[in-house]
Amino acid sequence: MSDLSITDALFFDRAEMDRDRVQSMVDGSLHGADDGELFLEYRQSESLVLDDGRLRSAAFDTSRGFGLRAVSGEVTGYSHSSELSEASIKRAGGTVRAVLSGDGGTQDDAPAGTNRLLYSDDNPLGQVEFAEKVGLLREIDTYARAKDERVRQVMASVSGEWQAVQIIRAGGLRVADVRPLVRINVSLVVGQGDRMESGSHGTGGRITYDGFFDPATWKGAVDEALRQALVNLESVPAPAGELPVVLGPGWPGILLHEAVGHGLEGDFNRKKTSAFAGLMGQRVASPGVTVIDDGTIADRRGSLTVDDEGTPSQRNVLIEDGILTGYMQDRMNARLMGGRSTGNGRRQSYAHAPMPRMTNTYMLAGSHDPEEIIKSVDRGLYAVSFGGGQVDITSGKFVFSCTEAYMIENGKIAAPVKGATLIGNGPDALTRVSMIGTDMQLDPGIGTCGKEGQGVPVGVGQPTLKLDSLTVGGTAV
Repeated sequence: MSDLSITDALFFDRAEMDRDRVQSMVDGSLHGADDGELFLEYRQSESLVLDDGRLRSAAFDTSRGFGLRAVSGEVTGYSHSSELSEASIKRAGGTVRAVLSGDGGTQDDAPAGTNRLLYSDDNPLGQVEFAEKVGLLREIDTYARAKDERVRQVMASVSGEWQAVQIIRAGGLRVADVRPLVRINVSLVVGQGDRMESGSHGTGGRITYDGFFDPATWKGAVDEALRQALVNLESVPAPAGELPVVLGPGWPGILLHEAVGHGLEGDFNRKKTSAFAGLMGQRVASPGVTVIDDGTIADRRGSLTVDDEGTPSQRNVLIEDGILTGYMQDRMNARLMGGRSTGNGRRQSYAHAPMPRMTNTYMLAGSHDPEEIIKSVDRGLYAVSFGGGQVDITSGKFVFSCTEAYMIENGKIAAPVKGATLIGNGPDALTRVSMIGTDMQLDPGIGTCGKEGQGVPVGVGQPTLKLDSLTVGGTAV
């Protein structure tokens, strides 16, 4: 069954709406607008959390609704409702037309179509019984405690969602997408004497639950969380000061996402509030640094067959060999900047208007062996995993806390450290990259990005990187 057929059944058959009448309402509501669409959404989501052998929470939710948008110049009229009916859509049409100044607008060209599918349209929530999911979580708890007697606490969770969307534009274009999304996460606390430390690991993507029941998958998550926790149990206070910093591959790309990626989104550059505004075609990073945002990678957490405006996702080169070559665009900002959408118009739900957002953002591999990069550092920090962070888009300044990091002494990885933070400026940090590894990895499928109160799933990645100097905040006295 095609995505259009699936979504027609959800939005028109169930709600007893007529497609031709709804199309006529969209045409009338957007007459004279520069752009706009009707966004229909149906979503099922669930989450199960096991804490110390007890099911702490189990939630299941179904939501359905629409968002109607009309765009005139830089002004957006947006109306949304959880009542999916022709009467509600008609009322919304009267609301969004308030932003139109006469009927002088020229409707922007509709997105190109695509027959590409990046993930299955199967609903993962209905494939596995509730009892089996609880049983999986209990197996994780039992396995973790049997692995090491120092395990004091185990928390495991499984979450999934199935989102079906249809986008209707003036003139009759209809685009649909059906998106699965699942994730498993394991967090452990280990103790030795009076000291306790934690570790966590998760994995997921636009896939079904099937792979999670493979022991290799969930045992791998437990093993990695335990490894991280035991490393932290041996950690010493981190030093402070200006140090060479080596970033590990994969998840450390979250620093690239936050400190650089947001600054390359179209809205910040159109408004000139980004540190990268006005620098198109100029060198913004060291030679060899190439940054990509790619929403077309099959089954990845940040991938989209089409974005939330109906534009097919793309592989967008943002920085090529250190030169700024592109921004991530939704339709409105692209039009106002004289360009085309790059397939990055995203929204959290029908209750939110779209804006430029990342998909899977990563740096390409370089030519240096990772061991060679470590050997090049006499004394520095090797940061393997990150927790929370803060970024100022306008200045590019960032602060990130490390959840796993080590000292580098005489070209070798030495003692693990705790309490390390990385402090710097994203655009400046890109110019300090001196070695890029051959080992580019994507993260395991756990990222969620927040912007202006909206959260969307994303992916990150990078190879091992050496930054010649970065401010390290530590707790060593």
